[in-house]
Amino acid sequence: MADTSSLISGVAERYASSLFDLALEAKCEAAVAEDLTRLESLIEESDDLKRLIVSPVFSAEDQFKAIGAIADKAGLTGLIGNFLRVVAKNRRLFAIPGIIRAYRVIAAKHRGEVSAEVTTAHALSTEQETELKAALKSVTGKDVAMHVTVDPSIMGGLIVKVGSRQIDTSLRSKLSTLKLALKEVG
Repeated sequence: MADTSSLISGVAERYASSLFDLALEAKCEAAVAEDLTRLESLIEESDDLKRLIVSPVFSAEDQFKAIGAIADKAGLTGLIGNFLRVVAKNRRLFAIPGIIRAYRVIAAKHRGEVSAEVTTAHALSTEQETELKAALKSVTGKDVAMHVTVDPSIMGGLIVKVGSRQIDTSLRSKLSTLKLALKEVG
């Protein structure tokens, strides 16, 4: 049986690559990236939209109509609006979060940068972001395009993903490790 996450990752990467090629041809890579960030925010803020994207209960036609209406209302027109309709028509809305991540990686690579996904317990100040970018640049040797997500459940610290590497200094992980160690002792 195929690993579901790798299946989604493969689908997401193919769609993101196609979207990037189209954006490059239309010379609107940055605008598409901004639209994808807006779409990501809409998904994070709406449980109904999350359900529409991940639930197999909705028919392709229902998903197509709904995502079209949402895109129009949110001002996601042109290339990204058409792209979302194609994704819905092909029953691939479940891959949208992966497509957004993959697009960022492809765009960063095209600019000669490395893409980093950073999760923090609270919003970083401009100074902290600059310092983190400098630290990541010294490790990778390239400019870094960071996407920062705030997740209070990690309690403190950072989770940084650069390519296939992940550095987890979150308090949640440290507490889990401590809990496991205490179970082994007692």
